[in-house]
Amino acid sequence: MSEKPLRLGTRRSKLAMAQSGQVAEAVRQVTGRSVELVEITTYGDVSREALAQIGGTGVFVTALRDALLKGEVDFAVHSLKDLPTTQPEELVLAAVPVREDPRDVIVARDALKFTDLPRGARIGTGSPRRMAQLNAYARTHGLDIETVPIRGNVDTRIGYVRDGDLDAVVLAAAGLNRIGRIDEVTDFLSVDTVLPAPGQGALAIECAADNADLIAALGELDDPFTRAAVTAERSLLAALEAGCSAPVGALADLLADGQFVKEMRLRGVVGTTDGTRMVQLSTTGPVPQTHEQAEALGRGLATGMLAQGAAGLMGERAH
Repeated sequence: MSEKPLRLGTRRSKLAMAQSGQVAEAVRQVTGRSVELVEITTYGDVSREALAQIGGTGVFVTALRDALLKGEVDFAVHSLKDLPTTQPEELVLAAVPVREDPRDVIVARDALKFTDLPRGARIGTGSPRRMAQLNAYARTHGLDIETVPIRGNVDTRIGYVRDGDLDAVVLAAAGLNRIGRIDEVTDFLSVDTVLPAPGQGALAIECAADNADLIAALGELDDPFTRAAVTAERSLLAALEAGCSAPVGALADLLADGQFVKEMRLRGVVGTTDGTRMVQLSTTGPVPQTHEQAEALGRGLATGMLAQGAAGLMGERAH
């Protein structure tokens, strides 16, 4: 590798710039090379349409991947939950660093918790997954809420609460952590209440498949447990044939006995956005030692969920 700066492709949003900056610093430390951020505008950033209408969160990825394939950048950082489950042959996920907090959080008026929101509370989210699970929880716990579809960056979303348009909004803990705004959270939603999106809280560092030196360098940032977990989650999503914006939640976590990690548990949920019908299952197995074992864990759980009617709950199917 020559010593010219490595070019890191990133979306322009405040969150994307923050997480790319953190990755750039880590790459500087492992390679000793300078890293420059190359800002790329994606269709998902400029369109005001609902994500489900324009192809789901994958629209944030296409422009970055195009820049990689054209050689305009050397590597790119994605929020892993935005990545389509099909990996292009010309590109490789060189690293999945240690995962941030995968939970969803509430930012509500008057510092309210989710369960303390008033009757008829209006909760903003652009995610069918969040809508499905929040409505299901409310239905089974006697809460009266209305989920309101919204889009926009963190400032825009929290602004709806500050301005009194909404009682609360739902965001990802990881994003707020990365931009230093976690103190604005009024409630952390337990994963028993709302399962996160597959891969939520994790980053994906992607580069060209033929750049062996860079793949090896970036591989220093890879966390095997995080990679196994998100591989299982994304395998579940793929086996359900669900797109990034489908109402599917999944989380793989490690079960430890004292100091020793014994097993990996994978939980999955899919439901109608009104929360009236849900399929929720979990499975536990040995901690995957290979990519194939992690994928098998996800496929196995998907088979069980499909047998319980999961396919009929997802609305749009991935094309």
